[in-house]
Formats: sequence, C-alpha cells, structure tokens
Amino acid sequence: MSNNDIMKKLRVALEFTDDDIIKVLELANFRITKTEIGAIFRKEDHPNFKPCGDQILRNFLNGLIIYKRGPKT
Repeated sequence: MSNNDIMKKLRVALEFTDDDIIKVLELANFRITKTEIGAIFRKEDHPNFKPCGDQILRNFLNGLIIYKRGPKT
C-alpha cells in the first residue's frame, strides 16, 4: 500500500476536504497548496499525479494528532 493510498483512505474515513487536510498539515507547521493536495489524490496514470512522500504523510499524521487531541502541554 502506497502513501497515496493511505492518504486517500484517511481522507474518506475522516470525511476531510482538501481544505481540512491543509489545515491539519498547518498544525504540524507544514505548508502545502491545494493543487499539490489534488495531485496526491489523482490516479497514478494521470499526467498531474504526484507521489505522496513520507514527509507529507508524517506531517499529516502529526497534525492529525494535534487536531484530535490538542497541542502538547
């Protein structure tokens, strides 16, 4: 399973929009554009497809922890 597949499954499970994903990534101090997010969720054979790197997935998961639990005290 690729990082792109994991991001797709998390987006569906959490019912997140692209804007929600950007906000979660900002909680982990990671900036990304809506265009880059859209490229991650495209099919692999699409010309604008972008593989989701480990850094994006890691920061999304760290931001998700802050989003769900709140910042570390």
